[in-house]
Amino acid sequence: MGNLRRVPLGIVGASDYGGVQLARLLMDHPEVELVYLGEDSSAGKQFAELYPHLAHAVNQQIEPVDLEMIDHHCEVVFLSLPNGLACQMAPQLLEKGCKVLDLSADYRFSDLATYTTWYGIHRNDSVTAAQSVYGLPELFRDRIAEAQLIACPGCYPTASLLALSPLLKQGLIVPETAIIDAKSGTSGSGRQPKVHLLLAEADSTYAYSVVRHHHTPEIEQICSDLAGHEVTIQFTPHLIPMVRGILATVYATLTDPGLVREDLITIYRAFYRNSPWVKICEPGVYPQTKWARGSNLCYIGIEVDPRTGRVIVISTIDNLIKGQAGQAIQCLNIMMGWDETLGLPKLGLYP
Repeated sequence: MGNLRRVPLGIVGASDYGGVQLARLLMDHPEVELVYLGEDSSAGKQFAELYPHLAHAVNQQIEPVDLEMIDHHCEVVFLSLPNGLACQMAPQLLEKGCKVLDLSADYRFSDLATYTTWYGIHRNDSVTAAQSVYGLPELFRDRIAEAQLIACPGCYPTASLLALSPLLKQGLIVPETAIIDAKSGTSGSGRQPKVHLLLAEADSTYAYSVVRHHHTPEIEQICSDLAGHEVTIQFTPHLIPMVRGILATVYATLTDPGLVREDLITIYRAFYRNSPWVKICEPGVYPQTKWARGSNLCYIGIEVDPRTGRVIVISTIDNLIKGQAGQAIQCLNIMMGWDETLGLPKLGLYP
């Protein structure tokens, strides 16, 4: 039986895709009560004005962002904001005793100089940043359980790191040979209107931010931790004409050319044996984005090319769920000592 008292929580940045996914999922979570929806640009509007399909479930007004109000009403707060805003709020919220889950990039880096280099935002909250825990449960579950501030990973890093982690942790590849070729749907760019996301413009597939995508240092930081030395990764993202989903194909040279596909499938299944949201495909089966759509699942398919001595790992997630809101709730569950799967969709929408 669940607790009689539900944990009160709030969402700052409630009107973007991350915020609405959080609201939708949290309404079905048995241990929480959504008591605050905040965003300055939409303040005064009913949430149902922005998302009429949730009018029967979310009967709340969007409030101005007020840290005192959040402190008064919430024990937990999700910050679903553009980069550079969470770092202005998190230190005060933590000081007031709130648990904070940040969906932006503000607290993903142990070295704030790296953040400034890639995001162009100067910071003076290094003490707060030092408290943050990277919110990829499959790697940092124990640290998440003790944390007050969670830096929820980006969607590309989630798919890429889940594909790479067993290889790096166990020294199965030459780290510097790793190449990530990743593709995302248009919802990864958020809800704000942009010309390149208009229907007539987005009916195309193309690479973008080549050699300078801001998720690159995030991926490299965790890969370096896993490998035990600094690692440089080649990462190229692409936009594809669909709304949601990420597919990352990872290539790397094996340290032992004698390894075969079945060996690696066994290794991956052992590595993720306690990870309910990661599913390793059968030999010769390669995942598709629509398998994960609407769920918190990550599907991973594995192949070895004996001709080139490379491993190919294909990883797919829903960028708005496992790549964003769902993973944040997964972290919340771990922080609160609840079942890791609580309140999260276990099956994808197909077709």
